[in-house]
Amino acid sequence: MLAVAGIACCGLSSALMTAGAVAYARRRSMFDLPGRRRSHAVPTPRGGGIGIVATVLAAILLCWTPRVEGFALAGAIALVGAAGWIDDRRGLAARWRLLAHVVAVAVLLVPFAFIVVGRFCALPSTVSCAQIGAFVALLVAVGGLSMVWSINLHNFMDGIDGILAVQSSFVFAVAAIALAHLGSTREAVAAAVCLAATLGFLPFNFPRAKVFMGDVGSGVLGLLVALFVIVLSLRPGLAHATGLIACSAFVIDATCTLLSRMLRGRRWYSAHREHLYQWLVRAGFSHARVVALYMGWNVLIVLPTLLWINRSLAVSGGWLEAVGLHALGVATWWSGKRWCLRRIANGGPHAPA
Repeated sequence: MLAVAGIACCGLSSALMTAGAVAYARRRSMFDLPGRRRSHAVPTPRGGGIGIVATVLAAILLCWTPRVEGFALAGAIALVGAAGWIDDRRGLAARWRLLAHVVAVAVLLVPFAFIVVGRFCALPSTVSCAQIGAFVALLVAVGGLSMVWSINLHNFMDGIDGILAVQSSFVFAVAAIALAHLGSTREAVAAAVCLAATLGFLPFNFPRAKVFMGDVGSGVLGLLVALFVIVLSLRPGLAHATGLIACSAFVIDATCTLLSRMLRGRRWYSAHREHLYQWLVRAGFSHARVVALYMGWNVLIVLPTLLWINRSLAVSGGWLEAVGLHALGVATWWSGKRWCLRRIANGGPHAPA
């Protein structure tokens, strides 16, 4: 009961701080202005995601310190959030943002690497500490690259009202339910705190945005989503691909868009409106309808797949199902983009919405 009350307080705290962030952004003229690469038509305050960041940080510092993992996670969130806030406030060069993301991920993962190596080296084994260290270093490198990509992926996908907050809430809800079912109470509560903080922000951003999340919120949500994907993949009794399948909507859209731009010789890192969700808006869909379509993917495709792989505990760990689901997603992305292009070419809507 105490945990439920604490989670509810996190939601309320996030909402109150988001309201304060709206007032601050208006006073400081922190606005996203409409433009050719934007999907909104009126100047809108940005940086509202600071409420999510501050709430999650406070929960960590209150409940997960002085444990090493609590300090590491708080440090990583603070670094990503600070870089995002500076970018929202006055702009920050992409190379410095990327450096902050890499340092933040190192702050989070390196302490865990030393703990794991130390524990395994203390056990009797035919494998040397050097071999264990090399293997753990490889895992940290792969996990670190995935986290940096997730931070930037979620920033790319934060382009219309509500889409990032709704998608992140879905992933946190999946993580909380799955971890609670396994009896991992500590991790389940952590996911529920992230869910509550995101839902506290949502009314300010959906169905019509009073404030945008900004890099401060999108980057931290990307970090947290990646962290829970890794946690779910390592949890015994759960299909290893659970987290990857849960966040497939964003992974597919962002990855397909990136590869498409690279193959056409575009600057993949520059601002654009070529994600499928942006094409749908340009084709005349409202922001709310686009968010409903992405949630339709989650409810009709992702959830049944998650239930299937975790009930059957597939030998593949769900990876074969994940490959099939992502292949279906790529086909859906390609078909959806073709449809949008045809509609716009035939004189359909194309102005910002």
